[in-house]
Amino acid sequence: MASRSKYKTKQRDFLIKFFDGVQGHVTAADVCKYVEQNGAPIGKSTVYRQLENLVDEGVLNKYTIDLNSPACFEFVGDVHHEDHVCFHCKCEKCGKLIHMHCDELEEIGAHLMEEHKFKLDPLRTVFYGVCEECS
Repeated sequence: MASRSKYKTKQRDFLIKFFDGVQGHVTAADVCKYVEQNGAPIGKSTVYRQLENLVDEGVLNKYTIDLNSPACFEFVGDVHHEDHVCFHCKCEKCGKLIHMHCDELEEIGAHLMEEHKFKLDPLRTVFYGVCEECS
């Protein structure tokens, strides 16, 4: 992946290493907690600034699900490609955010475009319901 990073810093490298080892989504608070637990010399404001930089560079995806939930971040790596669509489901009981890689959902997006001239944004499309653990 071609990086659009302006600066290579120790803090940036630390955060990328953290995200590369994480499955799923994490919040900025989760990152700050990890930084604190591992004694890394990174302040909270630097974490927040680096997260936004990594989003701008295309290294992380940022999801803002609703006004009541904090934004969460996901390491892009080899998970997403421009031609690969990923939708999300959010559990209304526990708040878990689940990836949905389904051809059927891609077909819905294609239908909306073909029949209604509406382009669906999969990074902002969330289905609400109850996850398997909570049901």
